[in-house]
Formats: sequence, structure tokens, C-alpha cells
Amino acid sequence: MGNKAGKLPQRPSKLNTLKELRAPFEWLYAIKNKSRLSDLPKGDQRSIVLVPGYGASERSMRPLSKFLKSLNYKVFDWGHGRNKGHIEQDTALLASTVESIRKKHAVNSVTLIGWSLGGVLSREVARLYPESVNEVITMGTPLIGGPKYTVLSNRYAKSKSLDLDQYEKEIHAINIQGIRQPITVIYSKTDGIVGWQATQDNYNLQARNIEVSCSHLGMGVNSKVWEIIANTLAKSNQLN
Repeated sequence: MGNKAGKLPQRPSKLNTLKELRAPFEWLYAIKNKSRLSDLPKGDQRSIVLVPGYGASERSMRPLSKFLKSLNYKVFDWGHGRNKGHIEQDTALLASTVESIRKKHAVNSVTLIGWSLGGVLSREVARLYPESVNEVITMGTPLIGGPKYTVLSNRYAKSKSLDLDQYEKEIHAINIQGIRQPITVIYSKTDGIVGWQATQDNYNLQARNIEVSCSHLGMGVNSKVWEIIANTLAKSNQLN
């Protein structure tokens, strides 16, 4: 397995970052999502854990949570408040949440849906605990290079005392180990926070990279994203 992407990742353009100003309007439009998506297939009551992005709390995932519950899924927060970007610590915390849900609700495994950095945590838990996670869906997740190809790269690196080039190599070494589970990667070429080339999974043959058109900050409430998630879950329901 390896990164087969032909074009090197880049940080988002200034224009795309400026376009993030549309995010509040995308959140307003989300009110109509349920009526637009009323014909989507119902779920099988599987357990799903939603993981927020860097700097965000569980509240950012509430609209998606309500939508998935309306489709007959059991949806849980990651349970650790605001995502502060402590990768190793937060990976362990998410793994503990998954294990707690498995025991309390007597399920074999859960589905993880992560937004941005939440997708990094989701992928790590899936890689480290393959028996606990049956599927991973990410939205605008910085898969390649960690924070290097994001607009927050320098600030994040300074706060965590990171060498971005060295960290990119470490991330690559993790990625080439691969993930067994089905992976759906949702990305936008107009993402103004994470360079879109860095959000695609070219390491795992089973990974599906699906493009949408929206901002990074509005991805979790975008109707097309919700449709992709619903259809992805329904398809995996049929396979199980």
C-alpha cells in the first residue's frame, strides 16, 4: 500500500479560504435537509459514534446526529467535549468510548464518522482496534501530512512543537500500515481549511473518495454529504 496521488498536496487557496464565509448559510439551509432527504433508506439500528473536528465540540455534530437518528440509527457523541488536537490522548479517549458502547449496548462493533481531525482519530481507532470498528466515514479529513496542508498548519505546529516535514513522514508511515474496514472519504475541492488533495485516501484499495461541493465548515450539514452517508450505511447494512 502507498500514496499513489499524482499531484502533491497543497494548502487551500486564499480564495477557497475566503469562501468559508458561506458556512453560516450552509448551516441555515440544513434546516430543510430532512424534508429534502425524506426518501433515503432506513437504518438497521447500528451504533454510530460521531467525532468532531479540531476546535469543535459535540454540538457541531448535532444536526447530523438528529438526521441519522431519524433514519433509525443509534448515535453517540465521542463524549470528550471540544477536540483540542491531542492526537494520541484523544485516540485513546475515543477508543475507550467505543469499548464502553460495545459493552453497555452489547454490540460487536461500531461505525465511526469523523469530521476533519475527528476523521484522523476515527481512522486511528479503526487501525488499532479493527475488531471494534466496522466502518469509517470521514469528512474533509487531513489524511496526508497531518496539519501541514491546512490553513492552521503553522499555528498548530507551534502549539504542539511539531516539525511539519518530519510529522508528515510519521503520518505516512502510519498510513501505509493500512486499514481493513470499509472507508468512505468525503472531500470538497473548495475546502478552505484543508487542502483537498490531502483529504483523499490513496493508501487503502477499498477506500472510496467521493467529491462534494461545499465549504469545510459546512460539510457536516451539507445535504449531499448526508445523502452519501445514508446510502453508504444502507449499502453496508445489506452486506452484513
